[in-house]
Amino acid sequence: MAKRKETVPDYEKSPWMRFLFSWEFILLLILVGIQIMNSMISPNYLNAGSISTAMMNFLDKSFMIFPMTMILLLGEIDISIGSTVALSAVGMGLVYQQTGSMVIAIVACLILASVCGLLNGILVNLFPELPTMIITLATLTIYRGLAYILLENQSISGFPDWFQQLGWGKLGEIPLIALAFVFTAIVFCLIMTKTAFGRELYAMGSNKKASLFSGIKTKKNLLIVYTLMGAMAGITALFLSSRMSSVRADIASGYELEVISMCVLGGISTSGGKGKVFGPILGTFIIGFLRYGLGIINLRAQTITMILGVLLIISVLITRFDLSKISTKWMKRGTINETK
Repeated sequence: MAKRKETVPDYEKSPWMRFLFSWEFILLLILVGIQIMNSMISPNYLNAGSISTAMMNFLDKSFMIFPMTMILLLGEIDISIGSTVALSAVGMGLVYQQTGSMVIAIVACLILASVCGLLNGILVNLFPELPTMIITLATLTIYRGLAYILLENQSISGFPDWFQQLGWGKLGEIPLIALAFVFTAIVFCLIMTKTAFGRELYAMGSNKKASLFSGIKTKKNLLIVYTLMGAMAGITALFLSSRMSSVRADIASGYELEVISMCVLGGISTSGGKGKVFGPILGTFIIGFLRYGLGIINLRAQTITMILGVLLIISVLITRFDLSKISTKWMKRGTINETK
C-alpha cells in the first residue's frame, strides 16, 4: 500500500504567521488606517493630548464589552445595558442627595447595577424558551422607566471634585479611565484564557446541552455572566456621570447597540462559541476613534451612525470566511511526500 506522509506547513507552526491571517490583524490595520485618516483631518491630532481626550470620550462604555463578549459567546444577548447604566446612575445621584456621601453613593450604584444584571440572569434561567432579546427588551423598558419615575426630567449635579477626576483625570498624559480599562482588560483576558470558567463558556456556546450533560453548571454560569454585565454597567455609570458632572434619566441611550457592535466587529460570533477578547478591544478603539475623527469634520450624527452600520455589515460578511483556509490555500509551504 502507498504510504503517505504529510508535514505541517511552516506558517502553521509560527504564531506570528497565524496572527497575520487572523481577523484581529485586519482590525489592527483598520485602526492604524483610522489614525492616519484622523491625522490628515486634523494636523494636531497625533499628540498625546488629543488622543487621550478622544479616549476619554468613548472609553466609558468600553467596560461593558467584556461581559458582553461572554454573553455573546453563550449565544445570548443583553440589550438592557444602556437602561441599567441610566438607572444605576440615577440611583447614585439620589443616594448622594440623601446622604451627602459620594462613597456610599458609588457603592449603591454598583449594587443596583449588579442587581439589575442578576435579575436578567434569573429571568433567562426561568424562561429558557424565550429569546434573551425579548427578556432583556422587557427589562430595558422597565429599568429606563424606573429611572424616569425616580428623576423625571430633572438632573442631579454638584458631585465632589475628586469624583469628577474619574472621567477627566490623568496620570501624566494617560487618562485614569484608560488605566482602569487596561486593568479590566487584563483581568477578563485571564479569566477567558486561563480559567475553567472561561473554557466552560466556550463549551456552553458551542453546545449547551452537551455542556449540561458533562457536568457544567450552565444556569450558575449564566447568572454569573449577567451579574458581571450589570456590575460593568455600574462601572460605566460611574465614569459617565463623572465625565458629564451630572446624572439624568436619559443618559446612555444607544449604548447597547454600540457595545454589541464593538463585540461583533471584534469577531465575536452571535451564534456562540467563537471569538477572542482581543478582537472587541480593537473594535472599541476602531469605533471610538472613527466616531471622534468624523466628529472633527462636523459630520451629522445620523451619518456617522450610518457609516458605523456599513462597517459592521462588512465586518460580519468578512468574518463568515475562514481566514485560516484562505491562508492555507495561498501560503502553504509544507511538502507532501508519497512513497510506494
